[in-house]
Formats: sequence, C-alpha cells, structure tokens
Amino acid sequence: VIQVYMDTGSDLTWVPCGNLSFDCMDCDDYRNNKLMSNFSPSRSSSSSRDTCASSFCLNIHSSDNPFDPCTMSGCSLSTLLKSTCCRPCPSFAYTYGEGGLVTGILTRDTLKVHGSSPGIIREIPKFCFGCVGSTYREPIGIAGFGRGALSVPSQLGFLQKGFSHCFLAFKYANDPNISSPLVIGDVAISSKDNLQFTPMLKSPMYPNYYYIGLEAITIGNSSLTEVPLSLREFDSQGNGGLLVDSGTTYTHLPEPFYSQLLSILQSTITYYPRAKEVEERTGFDLCYRVPCPNNTFTDDLFPSITFHFLNNVSLVLPQGNHFYAMSAPSNSSAVKCLLFQSMDDGDYGPSGVFGSFQQQNVEVVYDLEKERIGFQPMDCASTASAQGLHKKKT
Repeated sequence: VIQVYMDTGSDLTWVPCGNLSFDCMDCDDYRNNKLMSNFSPSRSSSSSRDTCASSFCLNIHSSDNPFDPCTMSGCSLSTLLKSTCCRPCPSFAYTYGEGGLVTGILTRDTLKVHGSSPGIIREIPKFCFGCVGSTYREPIGIAGFGRGALSVPSQLGFLQKGFSHCFLAFKYANDPNISSPLVIGDVAISSKDNLQFTPMLKSPMYPNYYYIGLEAITIGNSSLTEVPLSLREFDSQGNGGLLVDSGTTYTHLPEPFYSQLLSILQSTITYYPRAKEVEERTGFDLCYRVPCPNNTFTDDLFPSITFHFLNNVSLVLPQGNHFYAMSAPSNSSAVKCLLFQSMDDGDYGPSGVFGSFQQQNVEVVYDLEKERIGFQPMDCASTASAQGLHKKKT
C-alpha cells in the first residue's frame, strides 16, 4: 500500500519509485514524518515499462510534435504513425501549477481497487502510472483525477460517469484509523438529486480541468456583490473561471476582490484582537487571538462564509474551513487564521482556485456525464464509519 494525494487538478498518477532511494528536493516544509513506501518495478512480476506505441506515452510528452521523444529514442516515423514502436517510452518531466516537478518513467502494473461491496477487490490490469525517482517539492505520490486520458477515472472507464469525495476534517490528517470516502462510478452519482449542482464550465485552454462559476460570497449577512466576471467566464484565450482543485490546499481569490473580502471580515470581526505577529510569521492575512477557557476550544464567533455558485447553488463553509487554529491553546487563548490566499500575479489560467481545505466536511460530486458539480455539507467522519472506512480500536 502506497499513500498518495488525490488531485483533481492533474491527470498523472505517480508513486515514489526506485530500488534504492527516492530523492525529493526542497521538501523539508512539505514532508510529513511518515516513512514512505516505494514501489519497486523489479519486485513486481506484473510490472512493465510503457512503450512508444502507447497513447499514454504520446500524452505525457505532448508538445507541438508528440513524436519527438520517441523519434530521438530510435523509433521510425512509420512505426510511430502506426503506434507499433516497441521501444521504451522515454522518461518524462511533469510540472504542477504551484511549482512542483516530478521526473520518472511511465510504467504499467495491476491496480487493485475496492469493489462496490466490502471484501470485493477489482483488478485493473496494465494501469499506467509514473514511476518517479526524483521530485521537487512533491514528497508523496499523487492520484490524478483530472479529465485527461491518464487520469484514474479515465483509465478505469468512469470518465463518462463521475466520482465523489468527502474530505475528513484536518484534525484527522495523521489518524491512520480512518480514511476519507472516495466513490468512483455509477454509485457516486446515483441518488444524488438532493444535492445542489452547479454547471462545469468548459475552458478551451485547459479542457482537462474542472471549472465552475462564482457569483457572490456572503460574509455573515454582508454580501460581496462585486465579484469579477472572470470568476465565472473565460476570455478569448481561455483564461478565467474558478478551478476546483483538491491538489491546492487553500482557496485563492484574485485581487482586488480578495482584499475586499479581507476588509469586510475585518470590519465584521471587532471582538477579537489581531495577532499580527502570527500573520508575519505564517504569511496568512488575517489572524485573531480567540479566548479558550481552561485551554479548551469552544465555538467561536467568526462570521459564516457562503459561496454562491452559478445555478443558485449556495455552499456555507463548514465550521473550521475558514478560520483555523495555528496551534493548541495556551494561556487560555489560541490564534486562528483565515486560510484563504490571494491568487499569484498573472493573467493566465484560472482566476481563482477552490482548494481542498475549504472542501472539508463537504460531499463533492463530480457528475461527468451531465457536466456538473454538486456540493453538500456533511460529517465526513460519520460517512466514513458508515462505509466501513473507520478501523475500530481493539
């Protein structure tokens, strides 16, 4: 068993790989302290290296001329055009939006997934993934859930159906006894008519990403009406939209809209003192010192934050998805910071990102057949227990 992140913002699935070591550069801030289990192709009798005859090889090397890498490795043009060149697919480099990079080779092996009922395992032969030996800022493997050919739902044949997930609250991050529910295929979509669905927007520039449109944000009872049009439509180059991305931790919003959000929050939260020293240390924009009687967390008074998406869909962020404690309480108080960030400068790509932290305790349903995304606040830990994803301590 190899632990990986689920990423709806990329397609490639990859695992740390190598018979000797897995080299992760500049990973000190990212590494969780768990021992990483590496995949070793030499120890798997069903493993094979992908070839230049594979469409996945062309996909991972896609450029103006997808035949270049395989031509350089010795494939003739005629074998490439016929997809018959059996030379090994050359090693690849795969980049991520926040600056991460992985390098490795495309590999195939049998993927085992849980079936629709407990105890049933389904085997997917010749599943294609990256065997990665070195990375930059990517300390753990990734399961790609985008819309491209390499993604997990695509290879499992569920790209015309969909999937759903329910991310556990952050406090469960290091709990090995419970897992976030993830459902792929018909079961994820059926009987979900009670959810509010917002349409997926189609970006001509990034067809493999999941975009939705943001119409407004409400803080308590104050509405932020001046939402830029770029958060719900694309320009002529295909830039804009709100990207739903489980591979980005925090929600990012563009300026000056993001600063307006901060201003309304500041004017609303007058009852807690600012903790500016924590803001400087962490880089978060709004931190407050919250009283914790007997060093115990109680319900705080932070205003609710509601996202209003296209098609009259409203999602009230669950408690703990906006202001979060930076450490345990001490001296009967704790500091909580707003875990939103502004979009980096640049007018290309998405205008905003709806990140995984804001998706905690929310069932998110990707209905790929009807091209829509549904949201429903939910206690994901209770759902996990109901689905048998919670190991009882004996």
